[in-house]
Amino acid sequence: MATLKTKTNTPAKKDKKPKGKWTRRGFMAAGVTAGLAAGGALIIGVAIRPGHRGPKLAKYSTSEGESLLTAWVKIAPDNTVTAIIPHGEMGQGVHTALSAMLAEELDADWSTLEVMEAPAEKEYANFMLGKGFIMGDKAVPGFVEDTLNGAFLSVSKGMNLQITGGSASVRFTGRFAIQVAGAAAREILMKAASSEWDVKQSELRTSKGVMYHDASSRSEPYAHFAPAASKLKPSLHPKMKARKDYTLMGTSLPRIDLAGKVDGSAQFGIDADVEGMKYATVKASPVHGQTVESLDAREAKAMPGVIGVYNMGSYVAVVADGYWQAKQALDYVDVTFTSGETDTANMESIFAQYAQALDSGKRKSLHSEGDANAAFEAADASFDAEYRVPYLAHACMEPMNATAWVRDGMCDIWAGTQNPLGTRAVTAEVLGMDMKNVTLHTAFMGGGFGRRAMTDYTDQAALLSQKAGVPIKLIWSREESTQQDHYRPSVLGRIKSAVDADGLPVSWHSVFVHKLDPAEACRIPYNVAHQSMSFVQSPTHVRLGPWRSVDHTQHGFFTESYVDELAHNAGLDGYEYRRKLLAGKPRFLKVLDTAARNSGWGTPLPAGQARGISIVESFSTIVAEVVTVDMSNGAPKVLHVACAADAGMAVNPDGFTAQMESGIIYGLTAALYGNITIEDGAVAQSNFHDYEMIRMDTAPKIDVEIVLSDAPLGGAGEPGTPPIAPALANAIFAATGTRVRSLPILDTNFRPIDSTKKDLGAPS
Repeated sequence: MATLKTKTNTPAKKDKKPKGKWTRRGFMAAGVTAGLAAGGALIIGVAIRPGHRGPKLAKYSTSEGESLLTAWVKIAPDNTVTAIIPHGEMGQGVHTALSAMLAEELDADWSTLEVMEAPAEKEYANFMLGKGFIMGDKAVPGFVEDTLNGAFLSVSKGMNLQITGGSASVRFTGRFAIQVAGAAAREILMKAASSEWDVKQSELRTSKGVMYHDASSRSEPYAHFAPAASKLKPSLHPKMKARKDYTLMGTSLPRIDLAGKVDGSAQFGIDADVEGMKYATVKASPVHGQTVESLDAREAKAMPGVIGVYNMGSYVAVVADGYWQAKQALDYVDVTFTSGETDTANMESIFAQYAQALDSGKRKSLHSEGDANAAFEAADASFDAEYRVPYLAHACMEPMNATAWVRDGMCDIWAGTQNPLGTRAVTAEVLGMDMKNVTLHTAFMGGGFGRRAMTDYTDQAALLSQKAGVPIKLIWSREESTQQDHYRPSVLGRIKSAVDADGLPVSWHSVFVHKLDPAEACRIPYNVAHQSMSFVQSPTHVRLGPWRSVDHTQHGFFTESYVDELAHNAGLDGYEYRRKLLAGKPRFLKVLDTAARNSGWGTPLPAGQARGISIVESFSTIVAEVVTVDMSNGAPKVLHVACAADAGMAVNPDGFTAQMESGIIYGLTAALYGNITIEDGAVAQSNFHDYEMIRMDTAPKIDVEIVLSDAPLGGAGEPGTPPIAPALANAIFAATGTRVRSLPILDTNFRPIDSTKKDLGAPS
């Protein structure tokens, strides 16, 4: 199969530009909205506001021998096409999927395609990402689209929007920018060929980067027409291929980032190497939000290799010749942090605060249908339940790190980040610089999951370089990475329903604390006539942030656990009960049926084993999962997970399957073990010994079936995570009769509720 050469914005060795490395200005060629590129090239994109943007962007993207059409596609004189991808690679395979989408519409030669990551520049703010989140598939009249795109570009530039997250890369950037750019590029190349050869455009065909006119037996590579094509404005609405005509999309292409990760040539943030750099590590207040009150660094400063110890206000930093020297010296810094009311906070007090907020706090409505209150009051029977989930850390395998060099009013920073443009803007702000004086060099990320959308670690590297006057490579210890995370919030939620004579809900009320994103996460897919979803605010001092699948992770657990409880109280099988509630929704039913079939649902299992099922739609992808669990030894052992997923189609089936498997492992880890607890105001966990992970010997067998439909493309990176916790909890109930309403399952601080004593009723 074809392999791809990858051009990523990798850290420079000894601050020298390596061969093929792009400078900030040269690297700007690659619009953050997507495209293709290579050295000595034509760059093609889609106009995103009135006028031809090519000339404006050319100064950022071209060098000798290159011509720029707009933003996204660059064709070199040797006919090499390079995809300039506006998203970071953190193991999700996005560079492969997006470059395949562009190559598909462009009819590029996949075997010679190259990829590079887009630059952190305002002109390449990812406006299609914002447009996709706000407008989705809503169509607008063609005559206003240029202006609308221009408005989104302006807003995105103002927000420094260049995020990788929200399972948005394929479903928004890919659909609305990458594919359109590829088709538009092919179209103007054909126009250029039609003019030069004096033939009708309809007589031309393209294949693997070559233009053909069969009637005259003429052919030329795309590069031949690049200069002429660069003078043409591409269409906003080029003719796109039908799915039945795809030759790349929908096939399992090789991951372009894997070869470098296998042979060690791939550059991650932690691999940055700048001449003269020193190493730093930090310690912030164990209680979030507090600052340094006093420190005694005399002993640390006397240690070998130590260059300086700095009071940075909210944290202490040690700079040394090597990381281990810095880490050891930090242990000898006698630091006292300020104290306050949060010093006494613990999980009991936090959840008591949440309960009080749910009891008496001001509720804000998120969704309402029918008259849920009236339906509830008129019902003969009703059921309620309370669920809770803990704080969760991201636990990236690569600890937080960044390398910075601040000198002469300029700053270079090397980091793996989920928001390069936003990181660059914040770095400029914290240094008191103009943004134009900050250059960000991106790299692969050793895990992100939302954590690397934050800028605390890059801020620290830049400030320490400014303070020390030398290039600084900052590396957080695993303990600091665990205790100073931006956590998935702990959440308390309550659901109650009125049910009819068949045990089916006619009304649905839910209320919970901590609404982050997306707002629709609390919505249910089921046919319930009367619905009311609301939340209350109940802030704590603990740092929060986006975590894989964001609010879908808690609401998937709440909703699918509760539906299983309703099924049990109605005396119905959980699978068949869901089928009743999903009547008239063929996509959901097909996904549910596929997962059930592949799990062997309904067939006998050995004593102590049972199955549990769940289904969640998130990021426009429907995923159903069935867990088979063995409880014969008293603790859950997950044997098998059957997963079915409908994302419309999978651009790269192998990659999509890998993301489902990854999401399942990530969510299963959280369901079984994940638990960041607060003791005396501080995070109690510190490393993988007390924040455990699923490992190879405890990972279940996973089978994934991709369900095809005519729906628009959905996400892949996150939708596999939300269904796994409720499927496991429901399997445990089926095996033991013990209902799990609190996570994690294996933590003694959150004991499962025995539903054999009380079914739904009031929470225990």
